[in-house]
Amino acid sequence: MIKRLLAILLLIVVVLGGILITRAFALASRQLPATPAPPLTIDRTLALQRFSRAIQFRTISFEEQNQPTDHAAFIAWVAQAYPRVHASLQREVVGRSLLYTWRGSDPSLAPQLLMGHYDVVPVEPGTESRWEQPPFSGAVANGYVWGRGTLDDKVTVIAILEAAESLLAEGWRPRRTLLFSFGEDEELGGSRGAARIAKLLAARGVKLDAVLDEGGAIMTGAIEGTTKPVALIGIAEKGLASIELSASGKGGHSSMPPPRTEVGAIAAAVDRVQNAPFRAGVRGAAAEMFRWLAPEVAFGPRIVLANLWLFEPLLALQAKESHSINAMLRTTIAPTIIGGGVKDNVIPAYARAVINFRTLPGDTIADVVAHVRRAIDDPHTRVRLFGEAWEPSPVADPSAPQFQRVQRAVRAVDPDALVAPYLLMGATDSRHFEPLTRNVYRFVPLPLREPDLDRIHGTNERVAVSGYFDAIRFYRQLMRAQ
Repeated sequence: MIKRLLAILLLIVVVLGGILITRAFALASRQLPATPAPPLTIDRTLALQRFSRAIQFRTISFEEQNQPTDHAAFIAWVAQAYPRVHASLQREVVGRSLLYTWRGSDPSLAPQLLMGHYDVVPVEPGTESRWEQPPFSGAVANGYVWGRGTLDDKVTVIAILEAAESLLAEGWRPRRTLLFSFGEDEELGGSRGAARIAKLLAARGVKLDAVLDEGGAIMTGAIEGTTKPVALIGIAEKGLASIELSASGKGGHSSMPPPRTEVGAIAAAVDRVQNAPFRAGVRGAAAEMFRWLAPEVAFGPRIVLANLWLFEPLLALQAKESHSINAMLRTTIAPTIIGGGVKDNVIPAYARAVINFRTLPGDTIADVVAHVRRAIDDPHTRVRLFGEAWEPSPVADPSAPQFQRVQRAVRAVDPDALVAPYLLMGATDSRHFEPLTRNVYRFVPLPLREPDLDRIHGTNERVAVSGYFDAIRFYRQLMRAQ
């Protein structure tokens, strides 16, 4: 009997192994061929000087609206720095944001929108001395352009303008109308910039063919199983909701405490929420990314990615060790604020905490609120939404022709790059344009490694000079792909 069971078990293992290997071998690459983009013929010295100058404007988005900034000066400088764009394209100043319209020769084609934002986050006080180059110097040193906004996101704004200026110099005109939207306040949510531009276009009855905003990048060394650079093009982004927990009581002297103080109630509530994670699962944009990468990785990882029906629990287990995988597979929970009390011997009458959730497409704000209430299960603790919140984006179709145009433009500039759809963990201005098109993509055409991601909003933000010029080539290629 034991031998028969072992034989059956062996047969099951052999059959299962055969299925797994067959599925791995059957995968077909989704990478598209592309004609190499022509080399840049622009004056690189001047183009680099303009990028450097753009970084020197302190276009900081402050929470306090009365802070002085260089927004107006930057807008005036753009008109001078790109005279052909200024003369040939329709320019509208919406608040302190810019909307350019480059009329195409075929009005029957829906416009394509290319986006970026020129505002930047402040430099954390006290960290200025840690910068290798001053944060608003725009210094060009050691093969990089240094300064706040080089990565996030003036490189997109300037590369788009450089591409348009050079195409105008060649006498080129698009067949499809091109729109450029450069926001003033993406770092604050985009309500005064991108949101107003989106409403303006909607009021005019504009339906967009596609949108391309900041997002993923060309990552090297970030994907296990391949040494090739991988261009991660966001086809969705997570939503955002913050929940405030609060508790009120009588307070009193700490020498005669109740069984549980308000601080204790809030601490316990936060702990319960954090210990009740959302279910992990490979779905939506994450599933698309794995499907696209599966044919391109080494055989071991390929077996796993080709058979997620079996190995999905392993990915969920790995998510416990990897913050990035965890964020890709579930709605995340991050307590960010907790407070209560003014003195060590006074029991406070009020305590509160704020927990930030980044919601996976498929989950909703209502799901988050219900999840928190279930986890806490304490009527004494009040639960309410805190601050601005928005739902996750729809998931764009990576097989659409609009996605393929972006894919071909990437490979035209970098033929070795693999392209894959991607779920963006943060938020971009592109969400404001979702009512105008199903084809919203999020990608910055820059080669990066994982340590570079810490430079975004951090110290020593920089962009490789070669990467900047390749970004110009990418936008030229994309504009010409009609």
